[in-house]
Amino acid sequence: MSLDCQPTALPGVLRLQAKRYGDDRGFFEESWNGARFAEVGIDVAFVQDNHSYSAQVGTLRGLHFQAPPEAQDKLVRCTRGAIFDVAVDIRVGSPSYGHWCASELTRENGAQLFIPKGFLHGFITLAPDTEVQYKCSANYAPACDGAVLWSSLPIPWPLPPGGEPVLSAKDRAAEPFDRFISPFRWDP
Repeated sequence: MSLDCQPTALPGVLRLQAKRYGDDRGFFEESWNGARFAEVGIDVAFVQDNHSYSAQVGTLRGLHFQAPPEAQDKLVRCTRGAIFDVAVDIRVGSPSYGHWCASELTRENGAQLFIPKGFLHGFITLAPDTEVQYKCSANYAPACDGAVLWSSLPIPWPLPPGGEPVLSAKDRAAEPFDRFISPFRWDP
């Protein structure tokens, strides 16, 4: 398997592209191979796979995190449709604290985003009937679940016509970034 690994503007957040082998039937790719990912510095034991479906364009999920001791590394990919996928550094003391990066993930481009512990994660759908699948390094723990208000950072979300995303009640009520107290510390 060939794996292209590109750094992003945030140290530790990586855009990954596995080689696709295509023919007239379609394609094959290895979306996860522990040994190959370890070769590019991602030596993570994933324990949970998540799958989300969003019917409408402009569905925004995030910005989410899971606090220690159940903090999660994530490997995100879009298997149907398209998303604008965002990571935000929330490691207090980090030179990039509060900075964000984004990547468009689609079924067609096959790109994945690796988001380590200490980062917010969120995405907005760019196509109807979008499906996102992601691996997590810790199981979901409701007591450690948290969110930051999507609009409280200067992220240029590609909003649908009308300018309002489709949000859950949890995401609508999330705390703004300027009042957020991060449970993560930067460890240089």
